[in-house]
Amino acid sequence: MSNIILHGFWRSSASYRVRIALNLKAISYQQENYSLGKGEHKTDEFLSKNPQGLVPTLEIDGTIIPQSLTIIEYLDHIKQENRLLPLEPLERARVQSIAYAIACEVHPLNNLRVLQYLKNEFGQNQDAVNEWYRHWVSEEFTALEKKLSTEAETGLFCHGDKPGFADCFLIPQIYNAQRFDCDLSGFPTIMRINEACLNMDAFKDAVPEAQPDAV
Repeated sequence: MSNIILHGFWRSSASYRVRIALNLKAISYQQENYSLGKGEHKTDEFLSKNPQGLVPTLEIDGTIIPQSLTIIEYLDHIKQENRLLPLEPLERARVQSIAYAIACEVHPLNNLRVLQYLKNEFGQNQDAVNEWYRHWVSEEFTALEKKLSTEAETGLFCHGDKPGFADCFLIPQIYNAQRFDCDLSGFPTIMRINEACLNMDAFKDAVPEAQPDAV
């Protein structure tokens, strides 16, 4: 397959999603890592690749693909084996609805840029920032737990008994929630899926602490 480079950061949950997807698809890749704390993603060199200055960014033979949702869908398109998204339209829509709820409803409110803005521009202390974070996790996880615990399509993983697209998004969000000491005791189905995923090498190898730039 083509030369694939993942431009990312070890603790970026969006980069984490893509690492899981690459592993599940059994696609070999190299990593180029950027310290977000040091602003390495804002250099002219990186901005020439991705003007948003965001990770992850996937580079395939010099062609740049930004945004984790787009990247993972593209990976599923270029390699048919180990599909992450179902082919049947209703099943596909269900899986996407789970992933998009995380990627579009929780993550944008709780990503590093937003948390820093709350502190630096609105003068919020760390306790207030943490409370902000926990509120949005609780709100979305409450809805997601109800969906996963009541729908017959849920299996060992978010959809059936094989990990896929939705799990790529859920597991990094749980990791972040644990970092911020969110109370996850009220989400037994979510945590059961998390345990099942983290027992697999594709997920173990993608965890932030296993990355070469982890500090």
